[in-house]
Amino acid sequence: MGMIGAGGAQTAPRAGGEWARHRRCPDLPGLDLLRARYVRHSFPRHAHDGYVICAVTSGVEAVGLRGGVVRAGRGGIVMINPEVPHTAWAGAPEGWAYATLYPSTELVAGIARETSGLRGTAGFVRTVADEPGVGRLIAGVHRAAEAGNALAADSLLRIVVARLLRGHGGPLPLRAPCTAGAFTAARARAVLEERMAEPPTLEELAGELGTGPFALLRAFRAAYGMPPHAWLTDARVRRARRLLEAGTPPAETAVAVGFTDQPHLNRHFTRIVGVPPGAYRRERRRGEADTGT
Repeated sequence: MGMIGAGGAQTAPRAGGEWARHRRCPDLPGLDLLRARYVRHSFPRHAHDGYVICAVTSGVEAVGLRGGVVRAGRGGIVMINPEVPHTAWAGAPEGWAYATLYPSTELVAGIARETSGLRGTAGFVRTVADEPGVGRLIAGVHRAAEAGNALAADSLLRIVVARLLRGHGGPLPLRAPCTAGAFTAARARAVLEERMAEPPTLEELAGELGTGPFALLRAFRAAYGMPPHAWLTDARVRRARRLLEAGTPPAETAVAVGFTDQPHLNRHFTRIVGVPPGAYRRERRRGEADTGT
């Protein structure tokens, strides 16, 4: 049996005392929320369309980035910019619990324009900060969203983002010049997006692009922080999320994005998103029912 969240809804049960609930506040477009406790679960390398802001409430979370591993304990805030590849796992035997916000790029850009003097695309210049006060505000966003109080959730969310941008924000670096390798990686990514359900092998893909398999591997890793097969799994899960949000059943979603079957989707979706696709879809349907849509 799963734990009961503050809003009275059951969270998705996990083994070994783990639990997770991923939800969206229908009246706050551009924001997803996750509350969870993980012990054995680890997130494979993946990236997000938007930002990740999480408050660790117990234990220790370890986050793997290109530059190495950072850790956050209770009171720590983890901040990850869009499209930054990363992994995450328990940094202590007891695991970790956290409350996470996933604001969209548009939402953060709007807050930055209104509250900061940052030019260009605003982001975070550090990954971990000791900000227990901000952690309490993030918990408040979750409580308000679960209670259906969109006004309070929206207000607290904006205070959180503005405070973090003021203390730890800066303009994100401009995109690097498009070298030949970066151009090849971008073409490979476009092919994989277009043929997601039936992708070519690495050798076939390299041949189509007029390069070698190892050269393509190096170029793709340099551009996106992970090899093509890992990027493809992440992209399939992202597309699966959109299909599930639109009401597509998990079995149909699995086939549509190129997974072998529903268990194959379940395994990768749960590893990357943190909850099974069925629970993810139910939360979206519950949110629509709560607003009468």
